[in-house]
Amino acid sequence: SMRLPVSRKPARPSASRGGEKHLVAPGDTITTDTGYMRGHGTYVEDEKLIASVAGAVERVNKLVCVKALKTRYNGEVGDIVVGRITEVQQKRWKVETNSRLDSVLLLSSMNLPGGELRRRSAEDELAMRDYLQEGDLISAEVQSVFSDGAVSLHTRSLKYGKLGQGVLVQVSPSLVKRQKTHFHDLPCGASVILGNNGFIWIYPTPEQREEEAGGFTTNLEPVPLSDREVISRLRNCIVALVTEKLMLFDTSILYCYEASLPHQIKDILKPEVMEEIVLETRQRLLDLEG
Repeated sequence: SMRLPVSRKPARPSASRGGEKHLVAPGDTITTDTGYMRGHGTYVEDEKLIASVAGAVERVNKLVCVKALKTRYNGEVGDIVVGRITEVQQKRWKVETNSRLDSVLLLSSMNLPGGELRRRSAEDELAMRDYLQEGDLISAEVQSVFSDGAVSLHTRSLKYGKLGQGVLVQVSPSLVKRQKTHFHDLPCGASVILGNNGFIWIYPTPEQREEEAGGFTTNLEPVPLSDREVISRLRNCIVALVTEKLMLFDTSILYCYEASLPHQIKDILKPEVMEEIVLETRQRLLDLEG
C-alpha cells in the first residue's frame, strides 16, 4: 500500500539543565567550567569541554561523559547478552554480540550437558561442535572485559545456554533499560530475553523447565499458531517502540502489546498505528510513575 507524504512534526529543542545542554552534537560545548573531569565522548579545547559524539550528557560528580545515542555495544561485567556463534576454535567459540570485536566463550566457561562439573578433556574439545556450532544462538553473561574492549562470556548457570525456537530482534543497545533481571515470562504467553547488547530474543514460554538439560536440549516441536501470533505481535511492538525511541523493558513491552490488541498484527508497522499505540504506552508509563 502506498502512503502520501505527510508534514513532519517539528523537533522539540533539547531540554537544558542549569543552562547547560543535555543533548549534544559533535563539536558542541558542554561546559566552560574548568572544574570538570573529561570522560568518554568528550575532549578539551581552549579550556572548554566539547562533545566528540552525538548523545546525552551524563554527570557523575565532577566526571562528565557523553553517552552516544547510536553506538556499538560496550561490554560491562554482569551484563546479559544474546549472541550468535561465528567460529569454533581451539577450546573456545567466537560469538557475535553487536560489539566492535567478536566476544569469546571458553570451553571452560560453560556448563557441560547435564550440568556435569569436571575438568575439560581432549574428548570435550573434539565434541565442541556437538555442543555449539556456527549459527547457533546463545544467551550468556559477561564474565570479563579485555583491555582492547573484547568481551569474555560464560554460561555456567542453567538459565543460560543454547536458544531454541523463537525470533531475534536487533535494536540499539542504548534503548535496552538495565534491570535486575533480563529474562521475562510475559503474561501474554511468550517470554523475552532483553540482551544488554541490543539483541532481543522472543520465544514461547516453556511449559516445564528442563533443569537437568544444562541449556543444550532445544525443543524442535512445531510451535502452535496461537504462540506464533503472540510472538509476531510482540516483535512488531518492539519495532514500534524502537522507532518511537522508547526504552525497552518488560513493562513498556507489555503495555505496548496491550495497546496493539485492537489492531491486526501487520497493521502495527503502519506509521499512524505505531504512533498511536506508542503514545498510549508512554501515557500509561507516565501514569505508573506518577
